[in-house]
Amino acid sequence: MNITIENILLVGSILLLISIIAGKTTYKFGVPTLLLFLAIGMLAGSDGIGGIQFDNPKIAQFIGIVSLNFILFSGGLDTSWPAIKPILWEGIALSTLGVLLTAVTLGVFVWSFTELTIYESMLLGSIVSSTDAAAVFSILRSKNLALRTNLRPTLELESGSNDPMAYVLTLAFLSLVINQDQGVTSIIPLFVQQMVIGGIAGLAFGRLSKYIINKIKLDFEGLYPVLVIALMFITFSATDFIGGNGFLAIYICAVYLGNQELIHKKTILKMYDGLAWLMQIVLFLTLGLLVFPSRILPIMGIGLLISVFLIVIARPIGVFISLLPFRMKLKRRFYISWVGLRGAAPIVFATYPLLAGIDKANMIFNIVFFISVTSILIQGTSLSVVAKWLKVAMPGETKKPSPTDLLLAENPKTEMKEIFIPPNSFAVSKKIVELGFPKNAIIAMIKRDESYITPNGSTTIEPQDYLIVLAERPEIIKEVYNTLHIELT
Repeated sequence: MNITIENILLVGSILLLISIIAGKTTYKFGVPTLLLFLAIGMLAGSDGIGGIQFDNPKIAQFIGIVSLNFILFSGGLDTSWPAIKPILWEGIALSTLGVLLTAVTLGVFVWSFTELTIYESMLLGSIVSSTDAAAVFSILRSKNLALRTNLRPTLELESGSNDPMAYVLTLAFLSLVINQDQGVTSIIPLFVQQMVIGGIAGLAFGRLSKYIINKIKLDFEGLYPVLVIALMFITFSATDFIGGNGFLAIYICAVYLGNQELIHKKTILKMYDGLAWLMQIVLFLTLGLLVFPSRILPIMGIGLLISVFLIVIARPIGVFISLLPFRMKLKRRFYISWVGLRGAAPIVFATYPLLAGIDKANMIFNIVFFISVTSILIQGTSLSVVAKWLKVAMPGETKKPSPTDLLLAENPKTEMKEIFIPPNSFAVSKKIVELGFPKNAIIAMIKRDESYITPNGSTTIEPQDYLIVLAERPEIIKEVYNTLHIELT
């Protein structure tokens, strides 16, 4: 087949269609859809029946970084601040100290049992040290598993925020592999710089993005999601340019935006939900194409040994030590240890040694790939079973929908109230997005004179408007009146 743009689009769209259909049909049997996407890519690749020749780590890394931007940003937008606030410090401990301890423990083990040097072993440990956001978000949310005592927000916060730590460790130990004369202490300034600048930039770009989204006046609603995409990439690239951690910046930026009032927020959330799934499929297909199964076979023995050690020893050590300062039941700690899913992010990080051209790069890449596959296969298929075994699942229940879930699903509200806006009201001449409306209430319609208006965040309230408000519970209606500074009638 001649390589043309049309052929690339044809093959790509066919693989995408097959992935979606296969994911829908096979998930019923308990097989994680992400693993199916990866398998389809491998079958279509050089060693598979498709015979597509793809051996370009640079392109794969570019696709991986772009995809991780969308996945992390989508996860951040869907993160509720009230839900993560009680477990914020636990999540930070897991995503920093937990990642570091996992990387070091696994690195020492790999150094003891393989031909890799200590720095190469630490590099391998760093690459697989974080849980994968794509895997955790997709598997936890698709299973709709209800977990006890803030366990779910802890897992999602950790998976969304620990990739930056693994990324910094990967870059740091890669520099030590390349520059053997440097000491371990030389990576400390890099770590501090990346995390501090990344955190500050994420919050700063979040505030700036909110201002731009709410103040700019675009003629078409469909342009607002495009605007957010531009702001997302600016946040990542600008932070990286000034020496910060771009992955940390976009996650913090997204969490901030997801908990603010934004114009056309509903449209933005819907678009990112679909794009996150698209990017997961594209990412796993690409990584599947990049892998040569024939090169995996020789390392399966050592790969399985490393993978088992990571799941059974290294990950639990990182979790238990990092959570020592916090009061938490033993069963919760064990379950957090088990949900240490490795997925696409480690494989993307494993392309950095390939592009750097270090001696053992291919071996490291193949081991990382094998670890990711076994992690998704073993841990991803058993999340529900282990949750029930440890009694951390809510029996017979599903996860309570968050405000974002309700917004996306367009669930009907249970309370409706028509509220009159007097001429001297606080709300007059204000945009809806500026009112600070309760999250569990919406203005479904505005009656103005003899006509009805379907509002959005940029709609300005006028005197003598009638707001038709829908809310989940009667007490939310009281909050609406308080927000509008109107006496309850």
